[in-house]
Amino acid sequence: MEFRRRRKLSLKPIETKGKDHIDDAAEEEGLLSPSARLFHEPNFNVHVVAIMGIKSRINFQKIKENLVHTLLKHPRFSSLQVVDEKNNGEMKWVRTKVDLDKHIVVTQVDDEQSLLQETPDKFVENYIQNLSKTHLDKSKPMWDLHLLNVKTSDAEAVSILRCHHSFGDGTSLVSLLLACTRQTADPDKVPTIPRLIKPSNHSTKGSLWRPYVQKFWSFIKLFWYTIVDVLKLMATIMFFKDTTTPIKSSPGSEFNPRRIVYRTVSLDDMKLVKNALNMTITGVALGVTQAGLSIYLNRRYGEGKKDRGATEKNNNLPMNIRLRSAILMNLRPSVGIQALADMMDKDTSEAKWGNLVGFVLVPFKIALQDDPLDYIREAKATIDRKKNSLEAIYTSFVTELALKIFGIKTSSWILHKTFTNTTMCFSCMPGAQEEISFYGHPLAYLAPGSYGQPQGLMINCQSYINKMAIVLSVDESVIPDPHQLLDDFEQSLKLIKDAVVETRLSHE
Repeated sequence: MEFRRRRKLSLKPIETKGKDHIDDAAEEEGLLSPSARLFHEPNFNVHVVAIMGIKSRINFQKIKENLVHTLLKHPRFSSLQVVDEKNNGEMKWVRTKVDLDKHIVVTQVDDEQSLLQETPDKFVENYIQNLSKTHLDKSKPMWDLHLLNVKTSDAEAVSILRCHHSFGDGTSLVSLLLACTRQTADPDKVPTIPRLIKPSNHSTKGSLWRPYVQKFWSFIKLFWYTIVDVLKLMATIMFFKDTTTPIKSSPGSEFNPRRIVYRTVSLDDMKLVKNALNMTITGVALGVTQAGLSIYLNRRYGEGKKDRGATEKNNNLPMNIRLRSAILMNLRPSVGIQALADMMDKDTSEAKWGNLVGFVLVPFKIALQDDPLDYIREAKATIDRKKNSLEAIYTSFVTELALKIFGIKTSSWILHKTFTNTTMCFSCMPGAQEEISFYGHPLAYLAPGSYGQPQGLMINCQSYINKMAIVLSVDESVIPDPHQLLDDFEQSLKLIKDAVVETRLSHE
């Protein structure tokens, strides 16, 4: 296989003793947030990767010309991250002149030769894995864009945007990427993103005291569940670990390369389940994840042993497996795609930006169920329980407080200990409701992932039109067969959807 790829060297942040040492074209933009500084610690050096399947061949020059008028106008994508020795080693954003030729990587592939050695899909997959072995160069803004005119099974070409997690939380970064796109049918319009509709408060008939009693009871539950979650979090930091299962990584997993794979499933099927059980798409995604992990682990536990079956009563799973996922939550109110687009188009800075995140620890019940809908019911109960807690706000507050009192090293140790004592990370993000184009190139799919996190498994669910991309970022020393895990997720969704349809038919 013949291809050209630029290698990125890992450098220390630029050090400066004052403005005299900053490039003439540079302009100070402010200090990095506490969360952004954490992502520069060796055990939390996380990079975000957004894989875009494109329906046409890539016009490299067109993308380069459009980047100047959009992404480069965002302060984060045109700023260095500089260490200021005069300010106790604080890191700050410093605007600089961007040379696009140092950020755009065009990979030329000899199609005939590549076909002899690996499929195009495998080539792209290996390309991304090789990216995960490198870190972005800190001597220039920490992002790059890889353009591959390689025809895969579901796209004519592939584009990979990589940036450092210190730029912002995952939700903000995906929103910014979507703000760089336009509707294919109407190039003047930004994508429309589904909004969460809160249920309206219905009038309560009966006693006049009932609404006040309900509010008081809600407050009691919020107070109690928050205390319980805080105590569990403190225990997790100190000693409370997940069960050692085949998918729980060993210490140091954050330094291993990641294989990032994805599978697109029907969003309409997920909506069918959502409407039937009166829940959210995130709840359905959690239920499908819980089912898929149970099936996958049952198979892994049965390897080399006598297979006991795959039913609720007869299976290979140990009793009382403790498996939790850290779910990162964006605590900053969403500014919307249009506001981010205006920020770049009109060069304004009104839209709030940065890492303002907390996290919650969500338990997964690992057990096979004869009724597939039980996976969804359990996920719904877990989400309803977590909604009655301020755990995410507390974790954000504690992280920032620890950083101010004990410093970056101690704060990083606390977070790292929390994540290594759990098994995985999970996120579910809404995407465009109509077909969109990335600088005139229609997208077939969008699959965001990351590498550098302490857990050996990260699952991202990203919707796009009528599809949902399930993206896995795995440490292959922990999960050597990620495509099998994707098969289990896909099969789980089918079983759950079929159960919903069968239940509906039985009631007609």
